[in-house]
Amino acid sequence: MKKTVILLLLVLTTNGYSQFAKNMFSKDPIINLENWQKQRLYFGYYLGFNSFDFKFDYKTPVPQDIQVKKTTGFNVGVVADLRLQEYINLRFEPGLYYTKRDLYYPELFEQGKNAYLREVSSTYIHFPLLLKFSALRTGNIRPYLVGGMSTTLNLSANSKSKDDNFEGKFRVKPWTSAYELGFGIDIFSEYFIFSPSIRGMFGITDELIRDNPANGPSGWTDNIDSMKSRAILINFTFH
Repeated sequence: MKKTVILLLLVLTTNGYSQFAKNMFSKDPIINLENWQKQRLYFGYYLGFNSFDFKFDYKTPVPQDIQVKKTTGFNVGVVADLRLQEYINLRFEPGLYYTKRDLYYPELFEQGKNAYLREVSSTYIHFPLLLKFSALRTGNIRPYLVGGMSTTLNLSANSKSKDDNFEGKFRVKPWTSAYELGFGIDIFSEYFIFSPSIRGMFGITDELIRDNPANGPSGWTDNIDSMKSRAILINFTFH
């Protein structure tokens, strides 16, 4: 299934790039979907990839930072786009994001692999509200900038678990907030708009749940002042 999805995205991307090249270098291109951008409201969907990381801030300096091993996750969702003005749109892009991160604690290395490694698998329901600033359309090409705020529900947060790292449970909060910035390009084909984009997501809320004080000092969470998600999001949107 995963290979099929990747192959489909590669085919669609190749077709989109061919359309891009054709319209970029053609002297007199045929204008596709000429009145599309005049619509007040339209919808679409997206597929894509992500790479999530954690940014750690510490209460006191540490010899070595906590290491984060990132993996490539996937995104899928829908788009609702409201035209506010000729060059400004309001976009709501709810989606499902899956990712996995491995945390390595160098200070706990001598205690063995199971002691210094924690796996953090996350299934997010992502709610971004964004403003899209489009440039002038050139032929069938229209680049844009996008930015805004997002709220995320982590279905894998295990925040209600009474167990902590002393029992092998790394806990995070279910709700987090972030701001997002990115850019993309609308490619107008004969029947639809293909919009590849890339965005950075930067967490603004601490999502770590500290270990239980009753268990005594914890090398896992005691010195962490904040732990915030950050990510690179690559989406292929179809309208």
